[in-house]
Amino acid sequence: MEFRRLGRSGLNISEISYGNWLTHGSQVEEDQAQACIKAALDAGITTFDTADVYANTAAESVLGRGLKGQRRESLEIFTKVFWPTGPKGPNDKGLSRKHIMESANASLERLGTDYVDLYQAHRFDRTVPLEETMQAFADLVRQGKALYIGVSEWNAEQIARGAALARELKIPFVSNQPQYSMLWRVIEAQVVPASEREGLSQIVWSPVAQGVLTGKYKVGQPLPAGSRATDENGGANMVKRFLDEKTLAAVAKLEPLAADAGLSMAQLAVAWVLQNPNVASAIIGASRPEQVYDNVKAAGVKLEPELLTAIDEALGDVVVSDPALTVSP
Repeated sequence: MEFRRLGRSGLNISEISYGNWLTHGSQVEEDQAQACIKAALDAGITTFDTADVYANTAAESVLGRGLKGQRRESLEIFTKVFWPTGPKGPNDKGLSRKHIMESANASLERLGTDYVDLYQAHRFDRTVPLEETMQAFADLVRQGKALYIGVSEWNAEQIARGAALARELKIPFVSNQPQYSMLWRVIEAQVVPASEREGLSQIVWSPVAQGVLTGKYKVGQPLPAGSRATDENGGANMVKRFLDEKTLAAVAKLEPLAADAGLSMAQLAVAWVLQNPNVASAIIGASRPEQVYDNVKAAGVKLEPELLTAIDEALGDVVVSDPALTVSP
């Protein structure tokens, strides 16, 4: 495993991090989830990402049980706040001070820890003054409940505003967590430059485009049984955007490129996002331990410029790059 600094902070995180969105507490049985967490630890992953909304809080509990007994100082545990949880009352969502403080305490209890290394705003909240949100995060930092602060899917202007307040409050605002893959590059034009200016890294989710970049979806063939694309409760709506014939045909052109590089399709996809110097870590998910062991082999891989050019040529105009698609609700 290789490690990178998160933003301008002194925090080192593993290039491959383990996330449990759409799996733990919902799709995957407890025994299998625990086997995947163990595989991540065995493979040298130290960074674990979750959120209170995943499986309506159950994912945090599963992760807490999976990490129990590990040396806390040897782990980086991340979670998030924004989406509705619990009975979904009027204050059970968003980035108000009330929801942030109550959610943070509940997350710590589920995770079985006194603090998280990174606490993230899961989206931007236009209904709450940003000053209120950042002050609540600052108070969590001063209480020792969060060591660093981050965000997820914020656009460039929102990142700049948050960074300015973080400087005033003297708190470490260090990361953004966007969707990023060979097929989905909307952060490159604006979010990455803004993050570089403000001292933030990207911790990217879905580097394999919800499984499409593994090559398992084929033109003219039925969707594989048990795949995410067949599970309406497990992300099928998100996968659909990449399942048109043109995109799948372009992805198929990546197979010989991966083979020539000695990589699986998944390894090529994960390694590709890690070529971006503003990316500190790529989040992988898994329903089987073998997926973890396969994906972690992307750590430390350097892709030659000629290969990067060939990837761009293979994918052509199926790549989505419009920065306007980085949108919070």
